[in-house]
Amino acid sequence: MIALVVTIALAFAGYLATYLNGVRLSQRQERLARVNRQLSDFYGPLFALTEGNSRSYAEFLERNVRPDGSSPFGEGGSGPTERESSEWRLWASTVFLPNIQAMRDLVIRRADLLREREVPPVLLELCAHVSGYEITAARWAREDYSQHLSVVPFPGEEIRAYARRGFTELKAEQARLLGG
Repeated sequence: MIALVVTIALAFAGYLATYLNGVRLSQRQERLARVNRQLSDFYGPLFALTEGNSRSYAEFLERNVRPDGSSPFGEGGSGPTERESSEWRLWASTVFLPNIQAMRDLVIRRADLLREREVPPVLLELCAHVSGYEITAARWAREDYSQHLSVVPFPGEEIRAYARRGFTELKAEQARLLGG
């Protein structure tokens, strides 16, 4: 009788251990799948867009620096000339605006992949900046060049840091989940 009870207890313990291990592995696989989606569908594209936009903006500034080293769009300067404004509109409408619209669209369409429980303020600021630039671009389309910036400043460094941190931390978690 004792042998039967011990055998049943061992069988039950083995089943329970197998079941719990299966649940743990399933949860790990689900977490890995989510991390992969976060990387491929949100943080990876956001990181690439922010880095590309930042490098393009740095190149724009380098190409459009004045002989005295100042930027035509810096604070306290004399403001941009018509040629500088025209060059800005070209870059803004063909490079910067499509990039920031793509960033905003990621935030809107893939908010389910955020790591945070609520949308971080930097992403809300990005969305507001894009809307402000769309108004400016609409004015340009009507040949009204009285404004050349969005009404809401671009959170450049903050959005770059957010994207880089999210991407880097998720890559580390992905490696850990893969056993690396």
